[in-house]
Amino acid sequence: MATNNAVEAHDLVKDFGDTRAVDGVSLAVPTGSIYGILGPNGAGKTTTIRMLLGIIDPSSGTRRLLGHERPLDAAEQVGYLPEERGLYPGMTSMEAIAFMGALRGLPLREGRRRAIELLDGHNLGNWAKKPIRNLSKGMAQTVQLLGTIVHKPKLIVLDEPFSGLDAINQGKLEELIRREAAGGATIIFSTHVIAHAERLCERVAIIAGARVAFEGAVDEARGRLRPIVRLRTRAVDGAWRSALPATAKLDNGDWTFELPPSGPEPLLKALIDGGAGIETLSIERPGLHDAFVAIAGEAAAREMATGIGQAA
Repeated sequence: MATNNAVEAHDLVKDFGDTRAVDGVSLAVPTGSIYGILGPNGAGKTTTIRMLLGIIDPSSGTRRLLGHERPLDAAEQVGYLPEERGLYPGMTSMEAIAFMGALRGLPLREGRRRAIELLDGHNLGNWAKKPIRNLSKGMAQTVQLLGTIVHKPKLIVLDEPFSGLDAINQGKLEELIRREAAGGATIIFSTHVIAHAERLCERVAIIAGARVAFEGAVDEARGRLRPIVRLRTRAVDGAWRSALPATAKLDNGDWTFELPPSGPEPLLKALIDGGAGIETLSIERPGLHDAFVAIAGEAAAREMATGIGQAA
């Protein structure tokens, strides 16, 4: 494994009986990066994560985690927040965090000390000695997240971490992810909400139908599509119209089309020379959602938006 990659996988396959949940997934997660695994529910994201962490073994293929061919050998250096949340309701917040750290080799006494610091830092200090059952859903999810990072892991893996959080807590989670990455941790998170990945990730894997449809830099994914031009003119018709692509669409007085390969300068010259009378002209770079649709297809994008399907 290259030393600059925290995680690598090559041609991972996982069969459950006659069902192939993951079909030849390959990916590389650079050390210190924030890496997103995107796809609709049921695409194979969770199964892929569980294979990477050694929770389940692949039917075929190889993986390396923090330099280890056996992922469980690196378990104490990993923090994992599964999609299925679960805390003992009778435990206090402090003890829950310390207990999760102890499962990764952190002494309980040190875990309690760090738990108090983490809870204070997230405005939950007053809840440190109160049982989990008394916390709101968002607060309990924050406690579980703090338990995931209390042992200061090198690799943090979050499976659908934004699920069930309101906008304020989603923002706090994004801040925490950036802070942990700035501290040197490698972050992997799966999501079916593209906006989170676009704001946070440097690289992504797009999984659809149990396969990787794309793996690489976010800019590379967006770069597969040409920029979009939005144009409004005073003139309704004229010689300038020949500069617009045949695919240009007119809606409520605004033209929309892909920027021609020749770039904006010839377009601007033709519009000005042709007397178009430019009122507004903007050139917009396609977003990650547009790239996802182009790469994975409309059906996968609809499933992403609606959450159709079951986690796999």
